[in-house]
Amino acid sequence: MISSPFPDIEIPDTALTPYVLRKADELGDAPALVDGPTGRTITYAGLLEATKLTAGGLRARGFEKGDVVGVMSPNIPEYAVAFHGAAWAGGAATTINPTYTAEEVHHQLLDSGATILITVSMFLATAKEAAEGTNVKEIFVFDDAEGATSALELLAGPRLDEQVPVDAAEDLVVLPYSSGTTGRSKGVVLTHRNCVANLIQTAESCIELTGDDSFVAVLPFFHIYGMQVLMNLGLANGATVITMPRFDLAQFLQLNQDHECTWAFVVPPIVLALAQHPIVDDYDLSALRRLFSGAAPLGAEISSQAEKRIGADVVQGYGMTELSPVSHAFPEVLVDKPGSVGLTIASTECRIVDEDTGTDVATGGRGELWVRGPQVMKGYLNNPAATAETIDRDGWLHTGDVAVVDDDGYFWIVDRLKELIKYKGFQVPPAELEALLITHAEIVDCAVIGVPDDEAGELPKAFVVKAPDTELTDDDVKSFVMGHVAHYKQIQLVEFIDEIPKSASGKILRRFLRDR
Repeated sequence: MISSPFPDIEIPDTALTPYVLRKADELGDAPALVDGPTGRTITYAGLLEATKLTAGGLRARGFEKGDVVGVMSPNIPEYAVAFHGAAWAGGAATTINPTYTAEEVHHQLLDSGATILITVSMFLATAKEAAEGTNVKEIFVFDDAEGATSALELLAGPRLDEQVPVDAAEDLVVLPYSSGTTGRSKGVVLTHRNCVANLIQTAESCIELTGDDSFVAVLPFFHIYGMQVLMNLGLANGATVITMPRFDLAQFLQLNQDHECTWAFVVPPIVLALAQHPIVDDYDLSALRRLFSGAAPLGAEISSQAEKRIGADVVQGYGMTELSPVSHAFPEVLVDKPGSVGLTIASTECRIVDEDTGTDVATGGRGELWVRGPQVMKGYLNNPAATAETIDRDGWLHTGDVAVVDDDGYFWIVDRLKELIKYKGFQVPPAELEALLITHAEIVDCAVIGVPDDEAGELPKAFVVKAPDTELTDDDVKSFVMGHVAHYKQIQLVEFIDEIPKSASGKILRRFLRDR
């Protein structure tokens, strides 16, 4: 077993929102959230007030302790108001990718049991279609749209002055969806304690933000990285969070320059752009101290290129939705470990386990990374079988990732046991695409894998067995998938083969497909 080199933390018995906004009165008129494109600002005092009013507005509409609000929006300052308003009212938020199809949103709304959905006018048609046949009673929009209630009406209150009491260790506060190691997306039950613990662990180990720091929040708040590391960790430590609804390199660079941002929280494709795109030289990024990359592996060469060009430290961390999300990251004092994801963060234990023998491997050996700590999820919503496959009886979460640790306690992620494809940091579950493809009348069998790509990380590729005497083409396969899933799940490559390699038990032998 490998313990963290950092001192153990004390986890206060508190709900998430009172912890995140504990400095709001002290910070007062300091900017908490700034809308990058418009400059619209919510101060810390304003955020606390809006949170209390939204909570009261929700309660006035029958929202009760344990209820769930769906939030389906790009990154705007009001996202944090909806998220924490639901939490302050004793409920939870399920964060939904706004680029999902109505089919995908419907699944999440139905599975989560959400009773209220908050979105923006751009996605209102999708929201309405998705909400049919679910528990959603009312749809709100952050902006104005005919046929939906303005979220401003929630601010009419009445104000809910105190956090609704919760059991921090047991009660759900956020329900993001993850595919885990395989299969269709599942609700990840994160408690108040899970989230508070990971904010403290991360702050004490690797991301030391203060009121003097600012950063551009371009990574989506619906994703655990954006939600916890950018939105909640930034607010909990008094930083200024500048929101961007969608990534545009020129705007990202302009906002970093205008706000003299000190940190950049990014994913590998953004690091690649910072390392190689010629437009970067047109902007002053001298205030940046550190680029922190996550959500997918970052190559040592690209990291080094970006570091030299930007003049800031470039590091990466490791985590997953089921870990709230951080388990490994680089400390403030850097050590030259190219490609490493850093050290085990505070109050966290790890093992590297041989897949075949179930025994721990020696330092330098490869094995599956197991993690145990207060940030480990409570489980998958209404799915005890999937929970048992991921968390064992002793509380170890089996990540499905293959790791190596050196004598100094630094970790590298070197492979993946799980089937999940990582496209630009997003999870693409092969099983979901395979289940869709097999419904095509001209497809007899299929398999989907990820193939390496410098920009995206991995591209989803489908191997397809056609029915006899059919004229199915690559474009036919891609078009069929296009109407059912989000943009990042699209099939990018198609190869027609005679037979899908399978084991005696019928399991797809993906390694043979990768070897092709």
